[in-house]
Order: sequence, then structure tokens, then C-alpha cells
Amino acid sequence: MSTPGSGRVTPALRDAAFRWIADDVDPAARAELQEVLAAALAGDAGAADELAARMSGPLTFGTAGLRGPLRAGPNGMNRSVVVRATAGLAAWLREHGHGGGVVVVGRDARYGSEEFHADVASVLAAAGFDVRVLPRQLPTPVLAFAVRRLDAVAGVQVTASHNPPGDNGYKVYLEAGAQIVPPVDAEIEAAIAAVGAAVAVPRSSDWTTSDEKLVDEYVHRVAELPAGSARDLRVAVTPLHGVGAETMVRVLNTAGFTDVHVTPSQAAPDPDFPTVSFPNPEEPGATDALLKLASEVGADVAIALDPDADRCAVGVREPAGSWRMLRGDETGVLLGDRILSTVDRSEYPDPLVATTIVSSSMLRSVAAARGARYDETLTGFKWLVRAGDGAGTGLVYAYEEALGHCVAPDLVRDKDGMSAALLACDLAAELKASGRTLIDALGELAVRHGLHMTDQVSVRLGAMAEVVPAMEAVRGRLPAEIGGRAVTAEDLRPRDNTVALRGEGLRIMIRPSGTEPKLKAYVEVVEQAGSTEELTDARRRGRQTLDGLRGEIEALLRG
Repeated sequence: MSTPGSGRVTPALRDAAFRWIADDVDPAARAELQEVLAAALAGDAGAADELAARMSGPLTFGTAGLRGPLRAGPNGMNRSVVVRATAGLAAWLREHGHGGGVVVVGRDARYGSEEFHADVASVLAAAGFDVRVLPRQLPTPVLAFAVRRLDAVAGVQVTASHNPPGDNGYKVYLEAGAQIVPPVDAEIEAAIAAVGAAVAVPRSSDWTTSDEKLVDEYVHRVAELPAGSARDLRVAVTPLHGVGAETMVRVLNTAGFTDVHVTPSQAAPDPDFPTVSFPNPEEPGATDALLKLASEVGADVAIALDPDADRCAVGVREPAGSWRMLRGDETGVLLGDRILSTVDRSEYPDPLVATTIVSSSMLRSVAAARGARYDETLTGFKWLVRAGDGAGTGLVYAYEEALGHCVAPDLVRDKDGMSAALLACDLAAELKASGRTLIDALGELAVRHGLHMTDQVSVRLGAMAEVVPAMEAVRGRLPAEIGGRAVTAEDLRPRDNTVALRGEGLRIMIRPSGTEPKLKAYVEVVEQAGSTEELTDARRRGRQTLDGLRGEIEALLRG
């Protein structure tokens, strides 16, 4: 078949498109692909490239399932892809002794989610599973909670999380409510490849729609998490046009936080995400409306959820009065210290906290001071919830710098923005009662454990095919000194395609992006301060170091 960019339709590409159209379960998708094919056959080079892109699939079934653009063809998210993926998942579950078990199905509010979740349920029902569909559009953590609560053999959430509006996805949890890890992803992908035409996959309406009791139980179980009793706190919240607002407000209210203000322009689910260019709290400008609201209402803390509410960003007011969002590492160390200081040692006599190899290392020091175990895993919550012994035994908290926090692994064994937000509010309220703030708490931690400052440097490549040779080239030019500091290199292969450079008060982790043609460097510098008064100078030194390193790191990545 031809490849995108050739501007022509080969016989193989034409025949593959005809076969897909004949086998598609969705009349609208058939018409869509027929239109592209007709234009391509008429000589439209752009249509030919588009056809080649759509037929260049299938979408890769990774550790979080599927994610891709909404479009007809095997290399897109559409009903036929969802039907075939679900048939493959069902076959894998049966092969591994889970036939007939409970499977929970949920969805967000994106385009296609309503249709896709019904297809998931109908295929699983026809395959003999006890299918429980969540009652409405709900956050991903509710689905992850339900899988554990119902002792389900699997769960499927139709969501693309914080991807652009034109995407959707298919996220899989297995028993215990954890994301899948290799080699399970490859095994399920092979099972999907063995599925025949989508139109031939059996479907059934014999599935059950759950009532609100599961949602109520999630809300009440999460609301019991706070360790403090202070509740005088004004909270500003944005769900970024996703499905988290209602559940987040219920959680806060049930826990006793009733002074809650939701950003009006972003409160209702809207698959167009009209007020943000990219619905991710990490993106510049995404939280502007939230911070404006927080300033206007005189909030004590601001909370931004991503569209499926499994990530949480925390906004704070600086002493000078301006607002900013905390970095994921800042929230991570605040929550980690809070949880370790309040954990029930009779229930968790040997508690474990974990973060990833590219997150700040400050949690290590906090864990040591609190007498807890610490682990660093590969990136992603599929690894974090299995920290320590591979099963996450004793895990009480895990986080990654990309705004993911798991504050109650026994409830939701994945990141959960809503429970993390509640514990951030619990901490903020207790600090407020003593005349302090989250900023003050960060300063106190920095004095005790060192000021850990982080940054990222990335270099974009031309195509994904360039990533592997570019990473090999970096390995061939690793320096013995950077920024005037001696460093030692460690290659993390085969565990991960990452190189670590470590020196006194410096750590640089270099690895390829998993989704884009980029090389990324995660940089951390540590400065010491003997008191909170010395932190200003320590921050200045740290910022100078980070700024000075940027050029050298970019040169190292580019070659």
C-alpha cells in the first residue's frame, strides 16, 4: 500500500479500503471513508494521503488501551475499531480463565463516547460476560473504583483524557483495577488482530446499567479520606469542560468543604473544549480562567482537573498576591509528606511511597524522614501501583510529575484527581487554621530536605523513526561535565530507554517521548537553605543553574 505523502492510490490501498468499508458496522463511517476513497481515486493527492494515513493502522493497543483521532478506517477511533478491540479483549479474558466475569464499562463526554461504550457493552455481553455499564458520563476514577468494588475481571473506560477534541480512546483495567502492563498489551493486541470483520462480531443488548449507588459509594469513600478537621476553606475548581465538576463538588461538599466555586465558562461537559487550545492543566493558558476566578472570589486554593478527572493541578496564591499553579512535583511532595504524617501505622506498618524516574527525587528524602519505604518506577501508573514488590504491597501514595496522584490505592489503584484534590484541600485548610499556606509548607519542606527545582528541555525530531537513532547518538556523546559540574552517566537499558546523568546537586534524565517525535531531558537541581529566609537566594541560584544548563542540554540532544 502507499504511504502518507505519496499522493497516489495503489491497488493494495484501494482494495484494503474497499474491504474495510464492506466490513464497517457504522453506515456514517462507511460513507465517510467512501468519500475519501472516491476523491483519492479521482486524483486528489491530499485525499490519497489521507486515505493512506487512515489505512496505515491498526491503532496500537498499548498499556492504556487505544487512543487516536476520530475517523473512519483502521487507524482511527470509530465503532468498527471499538467492536474489534472489544472482541479481542473478550477472547483474551476467556483464554485466561475470566470468562463470564463482571466487566464494568464507562465513558466520558467526548464525541463518539456514547456510541462506543454501547458497542463495548454489547460485544462483551454477547461474549457471555456480566456487563455493568455506569449510569452516565462519569470520571475515569469512578470506573477504576467500580472495577475494584465489584471484583470485576476488567473495566473499559471510553475516554481520551486530556487529548485534543478530535480524539477519543479506550482505556482498559484488569482485576484489582490496575492498568495493564506488558506483555498483556501485546497479547490483547494479537487477539484483536485475530478478530475477523467487525460486522461479523456478535452483539447483544443483555447488559445491565448500574444505578447511582456505585457513584454514591465512591463519593462517600473518598470523602472519608481527610485526616484533618478544619473546613474553613474557599475553593475554586475547573473541570476544563470535562466530566469532573459534579463529582468533584459532591466529594468536597460531602467531606465538609462547602465554599466551592466552579469556573462558569468551563463547568459543563463540552467535547469542543471551546475555551482552551489544549484541555490539559499543564498547558500554558489552560488554567487562566480558573486563576481569574480564584482571584475574584478570594479563594484559598484552586483546583484544575483534566477532562476525565484523573489528573489534578493545584493553584496557590503567592505572598505578593498573584496566583500560580504548582508543579506536579510540588504537589507530590506536599501530599506525600501529608499522607506519611497521618497514615495509620497499625494498618500500614511498613508504608511505601513511590514516584517515577523522571519526577523529583525529593520524595525519597521525605520518606526517609518519615520512616517509610520509597521506590522509583518507570513512567506511568501501570508501574507506580506495582511499586516495591511488583504488587504495590503497602503502597499508600504514588505520584508522577505530570499531575497524576494516587492518594488511596486501596480505593482507586490509579491516578485520581478528585481524591488528590480533596487531600490538598484538607492540608490547605489545616494550614490556614494555623495561619499558614501551602507555599509556607513547601518552604518548610525545602529547608528540611533541600530545595529541589525541576525543569524540562525537549528537542523535536522530524519523525518517530528518528527517535531511536537520535537516542543512540546521545549515548555516544555523553559528557563527563555539564554546567561546570562533573557528572556520571548510567544507562537504564534494558529496564528503560533512558540515560541518567548525575552530579553533586544535579540529575538529568534523558529519554524519548512515548507519543511524539521528541527527545526529552528532565532536569533537577538541589540547593540548600538553612532557613525559610534563605530560600529566596536558593531559588535564585537554582534558577540560574537551570537556565545555564538549558543550552548545553539542548546541544547534547541535538548533536
